[in-house]
Amino acid sequence: MGLTVLSDQARDRLAAAELTYQEVGATAGDLPAGYHRLRRSATIGHGDQVFSAASEAVRHWQVQRRAGLRVAASSSSVAANATLILGLGIGPLRLQAPCRVVYVVEEPRRSGFAYGTLAGHPESGEEAFIVEHHPTGAVSFRITAFSRPATRLARIAGPLGTIAQRQMTSRYLRTLAAT
Repeated sequence: MGLTVLSDQARDRLAAAELTYQEVGATAGDLPAGYHRLRRSATIGHGDQVFSAASEAVRHWQVQRRAGLRVAASSSSVAANATLILGLGIGPLRLQAPCRVVYVVEEPRRSGFAYGTLAGHPESGEEAFIVEHHPTGAVSFRITAFSRPATRLARIAGPLGTIAQRQMTSRYLRTLAAT
């Protein structure tokens, strides 16, 4: 799946949109009550090269793209307040999920970001994608999220939405295994 740059009109509309939840940045700490909460991680390799390549992939939307999502973003790389629309599906059956980057992590041994949902996203919440280079040399990729249904379709989906989120998280984790 390719990366598309958002039109000026779409970028401006999303930049003005409010996040659909109050607990902005909570994926960096304690996850809030009242949401489905998810924490998953996988060791993706060892060494500086693996950390560097995985960090680069995360910074350029490769996790989402390699997982089969279409990405239309305001920037070709992750940046604070960048906006994006994730798309999953085919033609008119494509689900659109607008988001905004709420924080970026750029540390010597940790790299990644989190995005939060905007109006029109089927869920309300936040998801973080963090690569960490541990003192042992191991490199891990961690996904942390909290969400709850925001649209009628998501509410009707009920437990199927949770299953779909788990499957997408597994796809995300696999995207960096070959980095």
